[in-house]
Amino acid sequence: MAADKWKCPTEVPTSLTINGTYDLPWVVRVREIQGNIMLASLTQIVLGGTGVVGLLLRFIGPLTIAPTIALVGLSLASLAGALCKDQWGISTGTVLLVVCFALFLGKYQLPVPVYTRQKRCHINRYPFFQLIPVLLSIVIMCILCFVLTQSDVFPTNSTDPGFQARTDSRLHVVKDAPWFYFPYPGHLGRPTISAAGYVGMLAATIASIIESVGDYFAAARASAAPPPPSHAVNRGIVMEGLGSLIAGSVGAVHGITSYSENVGALVITKVASRSVFLTAGVILTLCGMVGKFGAVVSLIPTPVIGGVAVVTFGMVAAVGLSTLQFVDLSSSRNLMVLGLALMLGMMLPQWVTNNPRAIDTGHAESTHILNVLLGSPMLVGGVVGCILDNIAPGTIEERGMLKWREEGVICKEDTSISSGDTSTYDLTFITQYLPAGLTCSWLPVSPTYTGGFCCRRGRRHRLH
Repeated sequence: MAADKWKCPTEVPTSLTINGTYDLPWVVRVREIQGNIMLASLTQIVLGGTGVVGLLLRFIGPLTIAPTIALVGLSLASLAGALCKDQWGISTGTVLLVVCFALFLGKYQLPVPVYTRQKRCHINRYPFFQLIPVLLSIVIMCILCFVLTQSDVFPTNSTDPGFQARTDSRLHVVKDAPWFYFPYPGHLGRPTISAAGYVGMLAATIASIIESVGDYFAAARASAAPPPPSHAVNRGIVMEGLGSLIAGSVGAVHGITSYSENVGALVITKVASRSVFLTAGVILTLCGMVGKFGAVVSLIPTPVIGGVAVVTFGMVAAVGLSTLQFVDLSSSRNLMVLGLALMLGMMLPQWVTNNPRAIDTGHAESTHILNVLLGSPMLVGGVVGCILDNIAPGTIEERGMLKWREEGVICKEDTSISSGDTSTYDLTFITQYLPAGLTCSWLPVSPTYTGGFCCRRGRRHRLH
C-alpha cells in the first residue's frame, strides 16, 4: 500500500489531531489499514470456521509452503538493509553477537541456583546462550550504544547518518507516553476499507494461514504430541483471525499469527506447558497496558533492530526452505517448480515496483488491486508453486506429500496411519459444560468433527 498508494510525509507529526479532528495523513492511513486488517481477519475466521482450510490442505504441500514462507523473509531484505544503513558498525556487531551466541556458545550451559520442593536449593545448568541469543545481543549492543551516546561518538544532528544509533534519539517518546494506557476500539476514529487494501491484507492472511498450518504440526512434533486433527487446525486459524480482528480494532497496524521460530524454542527448552503460555499471555497483556514499557522498548536504536532483522528475516526464509526436507530434491520436476516459484516471486513484484504505471485497466481501483496482488512476493510464489505442483505429473512420494502427511497432516478419522491419541486437542474448558449427547459433529471446530481434507461424504480415503 505504501509503495503503490502512499508517500511518507517529510515532517513527523507531534499530535494526533489537527483542529480537534483526526485528519492527519498518518492517522487516516492507519484507519484504512485497521479496516482492511479487520475485514481480512473476518475472512480468515470464516475460512477456519467453515472448515475450508482443512479441505484446501489436500492441495497444499511442501512445494507450496517452501516458496511462500521463504519469499516472506527474502522480500524483507531491503527493509533490513534500510534499518542497518544508519550505522553499519552497530548492525554488524549485533549480527556477530547473535551468531556467536547461537552457533558457537549455544552448547555451553551456565550454572543457575534454583529452588524446588523436591531438591530444595540446588544448581541447574541452562543453555542461556542458545535460549536467548537475540535478547542478549540486544542488551549488550544497547549498553554499547548508550556508552557511545554519552561519549558523543554518534552525531547529535538528526539529519546526520548514525543519529539513529543514539539511545536518546527517541527519548521524547518516553516523556510523552502515559504510565497506563488502555487501548479501545475506534480511538483513532472509524476504520475505513478499500478494495485494494483488503486484497493486499488478504494475500498476507492466506500466506499466514499456510505458515500457521506448518507451525501447528511442527509444534506437535516438537512437543511429542500427536499431529493435530482437522478440527484443531480449523480452530487455530479461527483464533488467529479473532486475534487479528482485535488487533486491528484497537489500532495495531499488523495482524497476529503463529511464529515459526517459536517452534525452535519448544525444541530447545522442552517446555510446552499450556500454563506457561497462558502466563506469558497475561504478562504481555499487562505490559501492553503500561505505556512507559512500550516507550522504553522504542528506545532500542534502529541499527540494533536492523542487525536483529538480518538474522530473523533470514531465519524466516530458512524455516520456509526447511519444509523441502520432505521433497525429493533429486527430481528435476521438483527443482523446476521450486525454481520458477522463487524466481517469479522475486522478479514479478520487483517489476511491478519499478513500473508502477505498466498495469492500467482503465479503472483506478482495479489497477491498484492488480498491483497489490502482483506486488506480493509470497502470493506470487505460493500460487505458482501450488498450481505447478498440482498440475505437473509426479508421484506423491516425489512431491513429498506422502511423508508430509504421514508426519503432519493426518486426518483424525483415517485409521490407516496411526496418529495417536488426539484427546489433547479437545476443548478442555468447554467440553465439560456442554449438554450430554451434544456432539456437534457437523461443526468444523468441534472435537467430534467428522470432516476433514482427507474425509468427505462420510467415507474415509487412504492417503496412499
